[in-house]
Amino acid sequence: MDMDHEAGTGRTVRATTVTADGDLMRWVELPGEEPARVYVHGLGATSPAYFTEVAVHPLLAGRRSLLIDLLGHGLSDRPTDFDYTLESHADALARALESAGVTGAEVIAHSMGGSVAVVLAARHPRLVSRLVLVDANLDPITPVPGAGGSSGIAAYGEKEFLAGGWEEVRDRVGPGWWSTMRLTGREALHRTATHLVRGTVPTMRELLVELEIPRTYLLPEADGPLPGAEALTRAGVSVVPVPDCGHNIMLDNPEDFVRVTAAALTSPRGARTRTV
Repeated sequence: MDMDHEAGTGRTVRATTVTADGDLMRWVELPGEEPARVYVHGLGATSPAYFTEVAVHPLLAGRRSLLIDLLGHGLSDRPTDFDYTLESHADALARALESAGVTGAEVIAHSMGGSVAVVLAARHPRLVSRLVLVDANLDPITPVPGAGGSSGIAAYGEKEFLAGGWEEVRDRVGPGWWSTMRLTGREALHRTATHLVRGTVPTMRELLVELEIPRTYLLPEADGPLPGAEALTRAGVSVVPVPDCGHNIMLDNPEDFVRVTAAALTSPRGARTRTV
């Protein structure tokens, strides 16, 4: 089932059912040429807030673009009986893309969304023709009480998180991230973080290495070398440091983000430049 309504000139909010219980995933769609581009947000985020500025930049505009919110996040429904594993997120995303008539998409995905995108490409290869991963999680990590992001969220048990742990997370992440995290279902937030730190088997890194499509990995230059970058490069993954930014590269330095992403989407093997 597809539903849509106009969200302004040239933009449409669309929705489709992705679970047996009728839960909807929603996205903002920008018209343009095929193949489609799919933008996927990180944990506690929403794609329209994080990607609209870069998606309409002249270097990236002109393609059909789906700024999609994963189940439990942003505009999408927040079911409490969904397990929110990376595999389930990827399968729900696949159902949304299939409903939208998307095949061979160029997927630009941030942080946790990058992990989901890798799993999507591995499980549903006909849906993805190219990946641009934006500081994505590739490996399992250890939950750390009091830490920011997924590590700190996953350190709570679910009951503890729902009973008040989420308020501690709210205070730690600050108003910027909380402005979109508050839209995320609390069960969705905790379960997604928990499965993100556990990772997948094989790991997201191992899945990424095995993919045969063009792949680019963007990271903040200030973070230093990406662990395992040489092995990724040998496997054909282009690893590109971006200056003057933190984890939210597309928000912190949109001009360089757009230039590198445009290169990644036009080069036969992804972005070939190691620095911007």
